[in-house]
Amino acid sequence: MRRTGGETGKTRCEALFTEVFITAAPIDFYARHGGKAIRTQRVPAGPLGLTKRAYKVYEPLGVVAVISPWNYPFSLTMTPVVTALFAGNTVVLKPSEVTPLVGVLIGELFAQACGYGDVVQIVTGGGATGSSLVGAGVQKVCFTGSVATGKKVMAKAAESLTPVTLELGGKDPMIVLDDADVERAANGAVWGAFSNSGQTCIAIERAYVHAGVYDEFVDKVVAKTRAVRQGNEGDIGSMTFPPQLDTVERHLADAHEKGAKVLVGGNRRADLGEMYFEPTVLVDVDHSMAIMREETFGPVLPIVKVADEAEALRLANDSPYGLNSSVWTGSDERGRRVAGQLEAGNVCVNDCLISYGVAGLPFGGVKESGIGRTHGVEGLQDMCRVKSVVEDRFKLRREIQWYPTPKLAYPAAKRATKLLYRRGLAAKLRALLRG
Repeated sequence: MRRTGGETGKTRCEALFTEVFITAAPIDFYARHGGKAIRTQRVPAGPLGLTKRAYKVYEPLGVVAVISPWNYPFSLTMTPVVTALFAGNTVVLKPSEVTPLVGVLIGELFAQACGYGDVVQIVTGGGATGSSLVGAGVQKVCFTGSVATGKKVMAKAAESLTPVTLELGGKDPMIVLDDADVERAANGAVWGAFSNSGQTCIAIERAYVHAGVYDEFVDKVVAKTRAVRQGNEGDIGSMTFPPQLDTVERHLADAHEKGAKVLVGGNRRADLGEMYFEPTVLVDVDHSMAIMREETFGPVLPIVKVADEAEALRLANDSPYGLNSSVWTGSDERGRRVAGQLEAGNVCVNDCLISYGVAGLPFGGVKESGIGRTHGVEGLQDMCRVKSVVEDRFKLRREIQWYPTPKLAYPAAKRATKLLYRRGLAAKLRALLRG
């Protein structure tokens, strides 16, 4: 099989940005802010603070198993590995069997460049190896991959109540509203749909475009798609995993049978090699088609015309997935409002994919797109066991609630409760429920 380069088929530019630059960002973030995020923190003890001190301690979990994917085998591996190490854990890494050499390279980097060979161990193999690792007594599992495999990982981990972080698939929607900058939206759509030949969990996999700008948007996307260069010195490289091409072709065939129209692309590039597939744009699609319901994970962009914002939101949320999304509009206020209604763990306004590159933001999905978060303070704290500690300040011989119960304990407690909480407590509860 001919690929552009290495195990994945990325171009050099794509590999530099999506693998190296994206990896450097969280390392820098944790070096600057990680220590503060997991240091011992005092916690207000309320009225009990008169005699108590309360604080929380972040402790390492122990051994963290990282099972990483093949689409971004360096960056999507290094993020959980670095986070686990920063929190004080050791790591056993199982790279994808599709890209095992990148995993071996990561082990060498930690052993030779960082001197951490004893705390980052590499095991290679397929699904059986991964299952054995999950059941080997580790203290946490971080898995990135498909929903189907993620459910198997979770089921195996449940046997020992091992906590998991699952970053799974996506069917990420793009909403283009009638006041959007169509030129920018079209440029974003082409990059967001075809980057890494569409093999990105947060790729734009479906676009919902307001009728008022639909024709202009489609024309621009088609023209820009025709201009995308494939190959070693081009804009995008090859696909990585042979069965994924079969999925792309199956989705396109199903869409065509149900009335969809391909405007550009739709075929393999035999002149470049069997792992290349043309960037593809299609219209006249609907949610009865697999290409609008299942993760395609290839260079395909289906575009749907919608009447208004409400229809765009309804269709965007009509999915079992909820990883990433984007909304394109000329109004910041409108963008924030629509972002608040999208059922996704991450939303970009007038941009796409880039949320993963902001290391300070937690990254993860809702619904079938995953559990837990990587990146940010949340991702680091998720690699820790939080211990609550309460200290007595004055070391008195007894507390008022201890046995034997003093005769004045009940009236004193009743009076204290009324003084502390009666006034305004109902109003505060109502405010909390209103959000």
